[in-house]
Amino acid sequence: MRAHKRAHRHVARVEYALPQEAASAGRARRLTSAFLTRPRRHLTEVDAERVDDATLIVSELVTNATQHGHSSCRLRLEVSDDHVTVEVHDASPVGPRALKPSTERESGRGLAMVRHLAARLEVVGSGRRGKAVRAVLA
Repeated sequence: MRAHKRAHRHVARVEYALPQEAASAGRARRLTSAFLTRPRRHLTEVDAERVDDATLIVSELVTNATQHGHSSCRLRLEVSDDHVTVEVHDASPVGPRALKPSTERESGRGLAMVRHLAARLEVVGSGRRGKAVRAVLA
């Protein structure tokens, strides 16, 4: 009989409810930065570049959720030694879509920027109950 030693994976998670208003993106940025820079006993520190990238991703995803999801949203953050995960849930079942780049529009670049910063971007639909947009930073 072989003994299997299970690796103990340390993870920190938090979830915030945000109202459907423009100020939610700013609040989400502050909450994300505070959570990711908080000292943790069993986890390596999140470097400043990943904190900046995660904060920018959160801002874009929360803005999309409150503007296009037509609802309040939930922000989930998870940090481990090897990744940071950002997840934003809203009530719309319609997934985000990237617009063609244009120098004439002031908006429409957020999703492309999120794709560039994240190692993985996925949309998890939950039917009539909305969707979650998840970005993982390696």
